[in-house]
Amino acid sequence: MSIPQVIAIDGPASSGKSTLGERLARTLGYLYLDTGVMYRAVTWVALIQLGEVHDESAVTKLAQVIRIDVRPATVSDGRKADVLVDDVDVTWEIREKIVDANVSEVSAYRGVRKEMTEQQRRIANRGKIVMVGRDIGTVVLPDADLKIYLDASVEERARRRYLEIISRGGEAELDQILSALEKRDLIDSTRALAPLKIAEDAIVIDSDPFSADEVFNEVLKLIYAHSD
Repeated sequence: MSIPQVIAIDGPASSGKSTLGERLARTLGYLYLDTGVMYRAVTWVALIQLGEVHDESAVTKLAQVIRIDVRPATVSDGRKADVLVDDVDVTWEIREKIVDANVSEVSAYRGVRKEMTEQQRRIANRGKIVMVGRDIGTVVLPDADLKIYLDASVEERARRRYLEIISRGGEAELDQILSALEKRDLIDSTRALAPLKIAEDAIVIDSDPFSADEVFNEVLKLIYAHSD
């Protein structure tokens, strides 16, 4: 039996999903797909073509007619993957501040999420992928070969986020970060559409007592154990 071809990683904000997913993909030679980039792509297109994102119907129609693809990086400029809209590379355009300011609204649109789910499945059907998000194992890829739910207490996640900001020379208040994460957790877990929850067949890893290296090594063991 081969190792899992489709790996889903879910978990709350700042639990270390992206760090783990990217490292696993690099080690396995898989595509790393943070599903957030696809909502950024829709947001960017809406801003270009509509000038705003507040018309849910119009944004949804755009999402239905554009083709978003995510492929292994072909340019060594710091990108983790190529993000394409109708075969046009928009990898860095979707990181603009105006996209940052509008992507949350777009990602909450039911029709957009439905369309992105289908496009994410299309990409996953190629195999050899690590997909990261909050509803991957439950909604997007319920038949994924391996599902990981990476958890951590909100206090530990806030501490890690605080240290990350400080290490980059930034300024941060631990209490403010903690409050923001608690609010985000409430929104993610109680929203009507694709709430954050643990898939029944997911392997839950509580990363509180472990370093990023220890979590990575543990998941790598799980991946190879699946091939036995």
